[in-house]
Amino acid sequence: MATNEITRHTLSVLVQDIEGIISRVAGMFTRRGYNLVSLVSARTETEGVNRLTIVVDASDVVIEQVTKQLNKIIPVLKVVELKEESTIARAIMLVKVSADNTNRPQVVDAVNIFRARIVDVAQESVVIEATGTPDKLRALLDVLEPFGIRELVQSGHVALGRGPKTMAPSK
Repeated sequence: MATNEITRHTLSVLVQDIEGIISRVAGMFTRRGYNLVSLVSARTETEGVNRLTIVVDASDVVIEQVTKQLNKIIPVLKVVELKEESTIARAIMLVKVSADNTNRPQVVDAVNIFRARIVDVAQESVVIEATGTPDKLRALLDVLEPFGIRELVQSGHVALGRGPKTMAPSK
């Protein structure tokens, strides 16, 4: 049963790899005032087909409308809403943290606990790369905050459904 409560939804959209498709999809959201949380585009295992992973805050009713509207865009091949319980989703984060000789061992310990890794070391800072769920990345930031976060960048989410079923387009 569709509700009007706003929740986070992840859509996986297969599209033909043509010029301007991302603009057309993003424009559809913009014109209707839907809140895009993230939009990631990447090649798939099929040449000429890209997968858009779209995260949007909306009600179930709006998601139904979005799915129908996406299916009307000609280069869109398939639209699937990925349910949280049956999906693997990850984002990547790079964070520059203040770290000198006095606190670097504590920063390294924190990084190791979260299975993240240090990708750059400078005299007064380190850059950390972490991959995971939003909760894991937020928890890592909470631990790193006391050291001093100098810069932060985070990607949008990529996601796949669990199990053997695929979204491969029909041939």
